[in-house]
Amino acid sequence: MMTGEGNKDKPQVNRPSLFLERQSYRRRRLTDAARLLPFLGAALLALPLLWPDQSSRGAAVPLSSATYYIFVCWGALILVGLVFGIAARRIGAREDRDADAE
Repeated sequence: MMTGEGNKDKPQVNRPSLFLERQSYRRRRLTDAARLLPFLGAALLALPLLWPDQSSRGAAVPLSSATYYIFVCWGALILVGLVFGIAARRIGAREDRDADAE
């Protein structure tokens, strides 16, 4: 049986914290969301391919509605990208300001 005296010679290893700082965590999640945005856009823009057409027995979706849907999705993706960009700049500016304060 070992006592606590045998551990005195071993150096104490400081393990890094398991939790990230709030700002770096938010920045990483924002980056992750921005990386997934093209896949979301591709899925949204491919959705009209699943709509019924004239050859099927179901009610067909007019081409004008499909075109309107595609342009609305395109505009929404641009706005979401803009929001991500503004948020990334704010987080970056906040981190720079905190680094200068230290």
